[in-house]
Amino acid sequence: MLDMMKMMGKVKEMQARLKEAQDNLEKITASGEAGGGMVKAVVNGKKKLISVEIDSTIVSAADKMLMQDLVVAAVNKAMDDADIKAKEEIKKSTEGILPNIPGMDFSSMLG
Repeated sequence: MLDMMKMMGKVKEMQARLKEAQDNLEKITASGEAGGGMVKAVVNGKKKLISVEIDSTIVSAADKMLMQDLVVAAVNKAMDDADIKAKEEIKKSTEGILPNIPGMDFSSMLG
């Protein structure tokens, strides 16, 4: 019984560390560009698009801000939808494999 209590303590510690790591992902950023720098994008570690910059030489100034905002919104919506579908697929694929321990939520470990 003592070993089981020790194991449960380790599982809780692992969950706390995973949560901390997931929270820190929002602070990580990465950027990319295309067209020789005419289009630039910044994302965070949670795969959320933070910003898009479009060089004014390829669009009119009046449309630039609206276009950038619409691109960010559309990409984030698509990524949210992909995340939901991926979690559903993982849940379906792992059904019956992960233990069903009361009070333990293993779904957060899946992504």
